[in-house]
Amino acid sequence: MAKLMTEARIADPDGIYEALVAMHEGRGLEESLKLQAKLILLLANHIGDDEVVREAIALAAAARSPAGHG
Repeated sequence: MAKLMTEARIADPDGIYEALVAMHEGRGLEESLKLQAKLILLLANHIGDDEVVREAIALAAAARSPAGHG
């Protein structure tokens, strides 16, 4: 049984963050949300483990930010 890995594993997290922000530039909210959903589904497919993906969904859903801050 695989477990979600939450430790930092990305070599260039700032670069990835910038690429994620850039992919939304010039797009409306609806288009950005669709694009984001496509990316999530591509990454979930790459992970290929339903249990790990569901664990990530639960972790993300549980992480509540103050109103207006993501």
